[in-house]
Amino acid sequence: MKIELFNTMGRKKQEFKSIMPGEVRLYACGPTVYDYAHIGHFRAYVFVDTLVKILEYNKFKVKHVMNITDVGHLTDDADQGEDKVEKKARKEGKSAWEIADYYTEDFFDAMEKLNVKTPDIVCKATDHIQDMINLVKDIEKNGYTYETSDGIYFDTSQLNDYGKLAGLDIEGLREGARVNVNPEKKHPTDFALWKFSPNNKKRQMEWDSPWGKGFPGWHIECTAMSMRYLGETLDIHTGGIDHIPVHHTNEIAQAESATGKRYVNYWLHNNFITVNGEKMSKSKGNFHTMKDIENRGIDPMAVRYLFLTANYRTQLNFTWKSVKAAEKTLDTLREHVKILQEEKKGGTNLEKVRKYKNQFLAYINDDLNTPEAISLMWKLIREEKGINSEEKYKLILEFDKIFGLNLDKIEIGKILSIEIKKLIKERQTARKNKNYERADEIRDELKKMGYEIQDTKKGIKVRRINS
Repeated sequence: MKIELFNTMGRKKQEFKSIMPGEVRLYACGPTVYDYAHIGHFRAYVFVDTLVKILEYNKFKVKHVMNITDVGHLTDDADQGEDKVEKKARKEGKSAWEIADYYTEDFFDAMEKLNVKTPDIVCKATDHIQDMINLVKDIEKNGYTYETSDGIYFDTSQLNDYGKLAGLDIEGLREGARVNVNPEKKHPTDFALWKFSPNNKKRQMEWDSPWGKGFPGWHIECTAMSMRYLGETLDIHTGGIDHIPVHHTNEIAQAESATGKRYVNYWLHNNFITVNGEKMSKSKGNFHTMKDIENRGIDPMAVRYLFLTANYRTQLNFTWKSVKAAEKTLDTLREHVKILQEEKKGGTNLEKVRKYKNQFLAYINDDLNTPEAISLMWKLIREEKGINSEEKYKLILEFDKIFGLNLDKIEIGKILSIEIKKLIKERQTARKNKNYERADEIRDELKKMGYEIQDTKKGIKVRRINS
């Protein structure tokens, strides 16, 4: 069955065809490690993790590369301001390297809690400075650069199709630009490839180069590292939609001016997480981190479930109410799965099983349609005829190869609330003391709360009765 992906380059769904049969070369923009990543960032990585799982489910061998930006990302996309890592280091009285290492470790700790698989290659910008210098030299040799007092810049006027990813009106931008932040820039869209270290300030992170001591621009790192590990043309490149007009546009300019080849065949971008209608961001102060999730006693996997309920290309409004509702639904799902695992009864219509599998594949191959795939799983759980508990359990675990909810590792004791556990224990004590009246009262209380108790020879079974 074919896979269709929405390609930002062209703004339409296209059938996915890899460069090398059976192999996919995928690059994902990683974090800038100067602070804690927030929930909005993690949507991007759950999206990429889901994409990789779908490609692998379709028998592709995926080589997944992600960068760590530990130098060169300035506070202003116009190549002004300070390096974010250096600024944070000065604020906290630590070295830039210590800051980068600390927040990188925290990032991957949160990724593990979300059950996001670590990419095959994680590459730090500071480990690939020579690759970036070599790329800038290639761009310079082909006539696309010029020098100012603060760095080496890319001349966007030399590239006929600059801005094609974002559909930018370059002439309109140039005509409408009244003030250039950097008066030495020839055009508003020109950007830094290499920045010179300031004469009056010692940087912690700086390197020698053919143009003088300095550090790389933000955009050059992704182009240099992606091509080092994946070749001059990539199958897929991912990132947030905020990367489209500047970062990814500039990546394309750098790569294609250096090689003369198409840089990426399929561009995939996830939409924002919003809070009260505004993009979740550090600059707005409306962001929540993984620590915030855990401090409220919420299972991080509820965040993953919440992300799966919306298409990656749509905005998703985050509220504490929505994530708690996702947690409750996830707990219900776990209870159903646990019961199915223990029950082995009824006949199975193999044709019906096949239809579920085919429908699931059709949904996930339709531009990662996880909301419909989630709905299909709930339909399967409610299915009363034709599929026995054992086959339902197997199918759900098959679906979870994409969802990544660890449904094969659940224990009923871990998904019941403290209040429910307390009542169950009290009922067991009442039965042991032959206080059957109290035991029945507790059974009724639990039923009102949405739980049914079954007494079996192997012990009690608990299941939710209102899903």
